[in-house]
Amino acid sequence: MTDEEIDALLDKLDTAGKVRLLTGASTWRTHGEPALGLRQLTLSDGPAGVRGETWDERETSLVLPSPTALAASWDERLQTELGALLASEARRKGVDVLLAPTLNLHRSPLGGRHFECFSEDPLLTGRTGAALIRGIQSGGVAATAKHFVGNDSETDRLTVDVRMDERTLREVYLAPFEDAVEAGVWAVMSAYNRVDGVTMSASPLLESPLKDDWGFDGAVVSDWGGVRTLLDSARSGQDLAMPGPQGPWAEGLLDAVEQGLVSAGTIDDKVRRLLRLAGRVDALGPARPARRPAPAPDARRALLRRAVSAGAVLLRNDDALLPLDPAALRSVAVIGPHATAVRVQGGGSAEVFPESVVTPLAGIEKALDGAAAVSYRPGLPPSPRPAPLGRDRSRDPRTGEPGVLVRLLDARGRELHAEHRLSGRIVEPSVPAGAAALVEIRALFRPGASGEWTWAVGGWGDLSLSVDGREVLNGTFPVDSDDPTRVHVAPPLRTGRAVLVADREVEVVARRSLTPGSGVATVLAAAPPPADPERALAEAVSAARVADVAVVVVGTTEQSESEGHDRTDLALPDGQDALVGAVARANPRTVVVVNSGGPVALPWHTRVPALLLAWFPGQEAGDGLADVLFGRAEPGGRLPTTWAAAQRDVPVLTTVPGPDGTLRYEEGPHIGHRAWLRSGAAPAYWFGHGLGYTHWEYQELTAPASVASGEPFDVRVRVRNTGRRRGREVVQVYLARTESAVERPVRRLVGYAAVEADPGGSAVAVVRLGGRALAHWSPERGGWETEPGGFTLLAGRSAGDLPLAAEVVARTPRDSAGKGSGNGSEHDGERSPLML
Repeated sequence: MTDEEIDALLDKLDTAGKVRLLTGASTWRTHGEPALGLRQLTLSDGPAGVRGETWDERETSLVLPSPTALAASWDERLQTELGALLASEARRKGVDVLLAPTLNLHRSPLGGRHFECFSEDPLLTGRTGAALIRGIQSGGVAATAKHFVGNDSETDRLTVDVRMDERTLREVYLAPFEDAVEAGVWAVMSAYNRVDGVTMSASPLLESPLKDDWGFDGAVVSDWGGVRTLLDSARSGQDLAMPGPQGPWAEGLLDAVEQGLVSAGTIDDKVRRLLRLAGRVDALGPARPARRPAPAPDARRALLRRAVSAGAVLLRNDDALLPLDPAALRSVAVIGPHATAVRVQGGGSAEVFPESVVTPLAGIEKALDGAAAVSYRPGLPPSPRPAPLGRDRSRDPRTGEPGVLVRLLDARGRELHAEHRLSGRIVEPSVPAGAAALVEIRALFRPGASGEWTWAVGGWGDLSLSVDGREVLNGTFPVDSDDPTRVHVAPPLRTGRAVLVADREVEVVARRSLTPGSGVATVLAAAPPPADPERALAEAVSAARVADVAVVVVGTTEQSESEGHDRTDLALPDGQDALVGAVARANPRTVVVVNSGGPVALPWHTRVPALLLAWFPGQEAGDGLADVLFGRAEPGGRLPTTWAAAQRDVPVLTTVPGPDGTLRYEEGPHIGHRAWLRSGAAPAYWFGHGLGYTHWEYQELTAPASVASGEPFDVRVRVRNTGRRRGREVVQVYLARTESAVERPVRRLVGYAAVEADPGGSAVAVVRLGGRALAHWSPERGGWETEPGGFTLLAGRSAGDLPLAAEVVARTPRDSAGKGSGNGSEHDGERSPLML
């Protein structure tokens, strides 16, 4: 759609009609306008799946590996394929705008939402995000780069004031968003937090650099509830306030325009951007056919399975324990609660409901069917935290179907609506609450063990719970937060206890009142009587001792790693470290699989021969992991984030604002591996590290002797496969400059490329370095500058393993006079490589 066509549509609207379009019509939809042929746009959370408008476990979605796993693949072609799959899911669910990708950085490993972000590095984050954006938008669905900018942790995320110097902002935290704009992203989401004292929904950064400097022509949508004031946000580059229909703009923007407090031109620019977005997703005019057919179910699952192995990072593999040979195995012990209750995704607003999940245990059993015996022991007692009722032991008292009965009641207790649901976690009923005063969840529950069960109700207001006719909870619990995730998605649990007899069915009834601002989310959950941890551990050790191989699956929980809160420490919860240690002592052939979205402390990592990082691997978790364990696929992942041996060693850790509400990024550009390099300490595993099932020799790095300032250039790295099977290697190139007039990282990633080769074969990785590879941001001049003189390029397999080096000289325009056209053909002859 041309600008002229957009202006013609704009002329058909009066001021009231324009203002109306700038606030959402509902939680997930914008307003339509029949006079323009504009239908409503539907937005949906991402990025590991497309939930759609409803938060209903019966409306299932494909679940991709977490964004950390996608970044760990260092594979832009795969990331684009997965983006296209997300677009297909969005079209299936009637979604026009997907609220992904998240481009915030892993500044501290304690960040609670890192599973939804890609990496600690701006280059890797930017390239990964751009690849995903291209895939999503190839299907006619808008991608949304979020959260612009500085939302790198969760503590006080609605109000925290992030402070950093201008150069750090430009070179590190804004860089991935600039890459997204260059990739053509159609929408950007402003963050909740403040930067330099200004909330991001009113920040001047929305104009410059986003729109003015970078040329972003799409729409800026707020995070949900992020527009909290009128004039400052309306005068800024914020274009759409979500959700609706209430909000500061809905209530006061028209009057502000009529009084001259907000210019008509400002309103017109916002509406133009919304119309342009609508045109791009085919929401203006007659509907057009889908841009590409949806992939077949088997193809979708195969892609998700391949993504598991592509992102899996093999951290260590002593004596080549992996891959395991099924023909040489008689028995395998699978140990750990996560082997059967794998976390396939992170918790919070991006959560979706998978139709099915392949657990690690199921994947291993399938892979070894008929070849070896597989035993399972959890190794730990069941968690004492109540979990929402499921279909395994509860049923609807009306229909007898597995699940629960959910009712909406008026103030007198009369039924207004009833429905059968599959889980005791009800984020929202399938119909609006309307005049309802109460939500009730009712179930017939058959306990699996005798003893004192812990019961819980999640929600706000007046809460009550009865078990087998006896009230075990009754109280009033007012809303204690304005964080939308805590209020509307994951309210706290209030507990009571009841003694039950195994297999004797009881009726359980939970109720919560509905009051303005408290949402409707209601949870009915239970935990079994405490079990003997020593017995659980002894059973696991016994199984490991007699098995040929032990596979221990450990990981984080929703309480330790989720949206809405940062982590208090990096330790694995619930005695899992002790479990690993005990199993490793019992069986020297122990493989540990880590199921987490971000770094965890691994105090035992040098005492196990094989350590595989699975992240949150999506719905095909078990099959994809089995492919890696038994050698059908090579672990393709490389770390997108540095992993510490111990929390005390981490150079940048705090996520807690000071007493004045500010979180100061005093480390400047030195985060992740840059911070580790500056500190002089060595992590357990460097950024970029990851083993495959073969070995590589780095032979030669070739670079131009000199390059013109601001010009991209190629470097070539020759590697040879010295192992016994075909493999893939991610060749990484870093930049260093020891003497400089400006502060610089010890070295930083400037490019990467992957190659493949057969045993004994060589390959040359051609790594394109961007025009800013040698540049830095100059706050004094408000632009990018390149220091003349020499820079060192280093190539290798991680930030801490770089055996090759070459020198390149940057030429300023004065140095380059008369030396060529500046189009890349003026590179001087190539230097011989240096071996370090």
